[in-house]
Amino acid sequence: MEPKIAQKGPYLLDLKPGTYWWCACGQSKNQPFCDGSHKGGAFEPITFEVAQAGQHAMCGCKHSAKKPFCDGSHKKL
Repeated sequence: MEPKIAQKGPYLLDLKPGTYWWCACGQSKNQPFCDGSHKGGAFEPITFEVAQAGQHAMCGCKHSAKKPFCDGSHKKL
């Protein structure tokens, strides 16, 4: 099963230190973060920690090998 492509490019976000849950299914209405839309499906969110505030490129295509971060995989879709 393939995830839904939320957008063909990264979400560039300024994140504060903390714990986040990245949407892996592509169904969340709160992209790139999980809103529970995956429930009952084949995907689970990926939990990640941000240690220092700063800008992060979060994967929007759901195909990155470095999930939850963008690795440029969207360029091949």
